[in-house]
Amino acid sequence: MTEPYAVLVPRGYRVGDWEVREPIATGAFGSVYEGRRAEGDPRTAALKFLPTGTATPRQLAHLRELIDREVELHRRLKQPRLIRMYGTLVVDDPARPDLDGATVLVLERAERSLSALLSASPRPAAGPALLAQICEGLAQLHHAGWVHGDLKPANVLLMKDGSARLADFNMAAELEGTHAYTPAFSTPDYTPPELLWSEIGERGRRIRPSSDIWAFGVLAHLVLTGSFPLPGGTPTARRDAAVAYAHGTEELRLSPQLPDAWREIVRSCLSRTHADRVGTDTLLRRVEAAAGTARSPRLPRTLLRRPRSRRAAALSAAAATVAVAALGYGISDWADAGAGSSSAPTYGASELRTDKGIPVQYRRLIVDSAHECPRPNVTPALIAAMLKAESNFDPNLSDPSVPGGGEYGIARWTPAVLRWWIRADGTPASATPTPPLTPAQSIPAMGRYLCFIDRGLKTSLKGDRRLLIAAGYRTSYKKVNAAGGVPPQNRAYTARVAHYLKEYAPSGKK
Repeated sequence: MTEPYAVLVPRGYRVGDWEVREPIATGAFGSVYEGRRAEGDPRTAALKFLPTGTATPRQLAHLRELIDREVELHRRLKQPRLIRMYGTLVVDDPARPDLDGATVLVLERAERSLSALLSASPRPAAGPALLAQICEGLAQLHHAGWVHGDLKPANVLLMKDGSARLADFNMAAELEGTHAYTPAFSTPDYTPPELLWSEIGERGRRIRPSSDIWAFGVLAHLVLTGSFPLPGGTPTARRDAAVAYAHGTEELRLSPQLPDAWREIVRSCLSRTHADRVGTDTLLRRVEAAAGTARSPRLPRTLLRRPRSRRAAALSAAAATVAVAALGYGISDWADAGAGSSSAPTYGASELRTDKGIPVQYRRLIVDSAHECPRPNVTPALIAAMLKAESNFDPNLSDPSVPGGGEYGIARWTPAVLRWWIRADGTPASATPTPPLTPAQSIPAMGRYLCFIDRGLKTSLKGDRRLLIAAGYRTSYKKVNAAGGVPPQNRAYTARVAHYLKEYAPSGKK
């Protein structure tokens, strides 16, 4: 690993409870290693080491900004098509000045990058389906008010189940109206022509979501044909061709191998001007139709970001805990799309068994609700096991005899309690929900509440933390803390949850 700013970490080095193993990848702004630990879930992760203070003050300021961008996006966005961050660490090792002070992102471990796949198979058979997932990830970013800024094959990661995640967000930026500001770094082959000659101000370069749309068009052409859509044997030559194309003196050179449906999609992404490029929502539906994949849930209007106010930035600790996914899927998307109507039978297969009786219509709700929470113990298998123990997946459950207002729906919510967890922005619903309670309301709220419980449980408690969380759902985290573990009256319930956890968690994740 000799690229500038790459962080060299010896095998066996320990940071937190992680041990560094094999190197995975490196770039100008950091290096990624496999990390393993003896206890906890997950046992394996990708450790992204970002630079220390060994650079000059000016270089360090730029690098700190890049680190902050990536950490901020991971903390605020928990979306199924974005690589997941479990937490951050800082190296404290004065004896190693090359590592001392390095920020370490603990990330979901992928199998490989799209770039590695294209090196082995320039036109992978799964290309159209992967493009649909990549486009879905862009839609999730754009609806949350962010621009990726560096979409390319190296920044698309492929998971064990073959699904795609967007990654590497140190160029990402939050929109301020119609624009965002990013550092003046980019990959020429995926940079739209208007940015190749744009001025760079004090805050960096102004970009729009349309820059990601251009990058997607280039990436789609590469995945489907093995070639770039502009002529040239080098990135520099293709950059010059992009500028000439924008000025009207060069044309796209779309491959004859590009299917007709995709030809129109690529053209609409690579329009000469940003204003003529297709919008993200329209692009997603066209890509899904061309790929023949199931339509992803319609993203809610509530994800269209407003500039952060000082009040929002100063949320109380309790409200911030509730708002673990203020930019995650809300209720309206599931209400519009139908409760899990677009779930695929294998959705989230790397985290949730597909052969153990979990109703397919709830898979996406379960998996995405778990992904909203950054706590590694709140997993799809835990949510599924608890839904089984609570109601046997019965969305029509009604038990009005329970003191306090009765319990209803697939997650056995008391409506007066559900009111505090039903909204993703961390504020209570304006009115107490009235039964029947839909899975679209109940399951995401369960995920948020479990995340809150996990934060409240003492770290010194013994036993399977997932079962402690489940006990907290049946009583409260304070009562679990006071009992020093699962209270006696909740042990039969947690035994059922433990049974289904073993059934629903894939091999190696039990």
